[in-house]
Amino acid sequence: MAEPDRSSAVRVALLYPELLGTYGDRGNARVLVQRLAWRGVPAELVEAPWGEPAPASCDIYVLGGGEDSPQASAAAALIAEGVVNRAVDDGAAVLGVCAGFQILGHSFFGPGGAARPGLGLLDCTTARRASPRIVGEILVEPNPEVGLPALSGYENHAGLTDLGPRAVPLGRVDVGVGNGDGTEGALEGRVVGTYLHGPVLARNPALADLILSWFVGELEPLDDSEITDLREERARRSVRRWRRYRRRRMSSTARPRAANFSV
Repeated sequence: MAEPDRSSAVRVALLYPELLGTYGDRGNARVLVQRLAWRGVPAELVEAPWGEPAPASCDIYVLGGGEDSPQASAAAALIAEGVVNRAVDDGAAVLGVCAGFQILGHSFFGPGGAARPGLGLLDCTTARRASPRIVGEILVEPNPEVGLPALSGYENHAGLTDLGPRAVPLGRVDVGVGNGDGTEGALEGRVVGTYLHGPVLARNPALADLILSWFVGELEPLDDSEITDLREERARRSVRRWRRYRRRRMSSTARPRAANFSV
């Protein structure tokens, strides 16, 4: 395989941040660009505001979380344009968080609970609702195929996502709910979906570097020790609270929901 070309800037597109930007998710695009800049690799952040066409020549596309109505509007526009699907066919990567994750699948429930079509870039469907809404810290043991350290984030969603055979989960849930079946997120080719807010790439820089490595090859390490220490401390707190919650619910056979122990 040929070495990735580092002479041209890696272009990172932030799609519709006005609609899909809850919990600081727009920060994921900035993390990608900054981690390249720290290494002296040229990078460009391209913001695609709502109402304008999505850029057609970017390397990485980022979609964040949002409410049901903005999510449905964003999905309809992206389907009509077809830009992201064509970009993926040409080798681009996509990161979708929460509502963005659901948009990348075959379908999701929109306003009023009606099924809405997604982009079909991930072999998954979001057709089930959680009750009560899932809100809280989430810890994930990554899929060994991904080769990442433990992941952490904050989840706030009502949808539960079922993966098809082409998509592999990003990892297994240690604390929290994730997709609803013990797994979290999805990975298919260069398309990544997750329920982790944080922003996820700020809290988990190794995931950011994995995505970047698809375009620039092996990356020299950065000093992420402060981020690692903060993530591990949050993980310890979350595990303690999760264990206390489970002790209180020993008589219940239902899977605990993160909404009841948010930190």
